[in-house]
Amino acid sequence: MEVTCSRHINAPTETVWALITDLEAFPRTVSGIESVERLDDGSGFGPGTIWRETRIMFGRTATEDMRVTAFEPGHSYVVEASSHGAEYRTSQRVEPDVDGSLLTMTFSGKATGTMAKVMSATIGRFFVKATRKVFEQDLADIEFAAEAQA
Repeated sequence: MEVTCSRHINAPTETVWALITDLEAFPRTVSGIESVERLDDGSGFGPGTIWRETRIMFGRTATEDMRVTAFEPGHSYVVEASSHGAEYRTSQRVEPDVDGSLLTMTFSGKATGTMAKVMSATIGRFFVKATRKVFEQDLADIEFAAEAQA
């Protein structure tokens, strides 16, 4: 399963990049994120950055440990997580667009446990639709924050 959403933002790529890589600001920037706790001993954002994120997903509070596994400074990154019998991968890419930036988020999930495979087969379409709705809200929140700074 894969979901991709994009949004034009009337702000420079540098502004958008700063927002999507500021861990401490995630709960203030993205309305669905309740809290972020850094789990590594570093600062900043880059390969190996690890954090615990608590957010509202599908009407419930969910907490996941996230790790940056790929990173292209100023342009894109990939975060991976594993829980509830599934592996998740989310990428964010920002690129110049007419009068601003284009921010693209891609989420993919792969069931690894028996129960997750059964759930995927039975409610997969609902999950895709609900995930798209969450990402569209995340993009709207980031757009609002970036345009307020531009």
